[in-house]
Amino acid sequence: MDQELFTKSYDYALPDGFIATTPVHPRDHAKLLVYDRKTNTVTHTTFQHLLNFLPKECNVFLNDTRVIKARIFGHKKALNSQGGGKVELLFNKPLDAHHYLVLIRGKVKIGTQLLFDDALTATVTDFNKDGSRIVTFTHRDKEIRFEELVLVLDKIGHIPLPPYMQREDNKEDETDYQTLFAEHAGAVAAPTASLHFTPELFTALEKRHKTHKVTLHVGAGTFKPVEVEKILEHPMHSEYFHISNEAARILDNDKPVLAIGTTVTRTIEYYVRTKITQGECDLFLNPHNPPRRVTHLLTNFHLPKSTLIMLVSSFIGREKTLQLYKEAIEKNYRFFSYGDAMLIL
Repeated sequence: MDQELFTKSYDYALPDGFIATTPVHPRDHAKLLVYDRKTNTVTHTTFQHLLNFLPKECNVFLNDTRVIKARIFGHKKALNSQGGGKVELLFNKPLDAHHYLVLIRGKVKIGTQLLFDDALTATVTDFNKDGSRIVTFTHRDKEIRFEELVLVLDKIGHIPLPPYMQREDNKEDETDYQTLFAEHAGAVAAPTASLHFTPELFTALEKRHKTHKVTLHVGAGTFKPVEVEKILEHPMHSEYFHISNEAARILDNDKPVLAIGTTVTRTIEYYVRTKITQGECDLFLNPHNPPRRVTHLLTNFHLPKSTLIMLVSSFIGREKTLQLYKEAIEKNYRFFSYGDAMLIL
């Protein structure tokens, strides 16, 4: 059978020490691997030289989501003389005006109340089969909506660094794990390809290319491993997205498009397939569902057997992807969210 259908075919060995736990400073001094499909050539450079490789006629799309301080620590409300026990809650996304999808570390049941700083309370209302929980939030005994909740989380929460970094967040992460153009609050993971831009490089990009913003609130599902044997059986997570009418008009023409990151790619390709400009995106790009509109991709190096490495493979094939990853390891590239980047032309 086709090897591209099997999850195990997207595995690779990453030696110890290759996972970046902090970013390079300045941001644009990260390494950049450039792969040109037309000439089948690889160039090793640094991100500050990105503009030297971009085609002149190319619309650039970026994700303007803002990472919220989605990780909070508290305790269960005590029902007797004994303490309620500590809990950790990771906010994922709003489901409607009153209910929110979260992950909770600590035993809870329906009806359990979780108490956090600044008089924030979460009440568990339902369980999901995937281990996530549904809660409502009150602040100072009043039910609050998402916009107000974000303000409270900004006061009491922590930046939700990916678990593979294996460290607690610090003050620097509040800037490092946020893009220069972050605007709309809602992500629990950064669109990491955009983290490499410095103000000077981004200004230069805007002068040379037409840039357009879309929004996709990156959810915790982006780190969910593919656990099924065959990739097409993977239940893809969904994330809220929005595309402006102006951006949609650009996508409706045939000029080349550079997507800065996998989240931008999925948003654009979902729109191209559905013509929907706002809602939940659950598109799974892989070699059996390749891109139709995005012509160039800028992205980081992703986890083995993840939907993200499968997305990269949808552009250049699984074998070429693994070959480039092997070369990046040989050249001591840094991997994952705070790591180095790859440009596919």
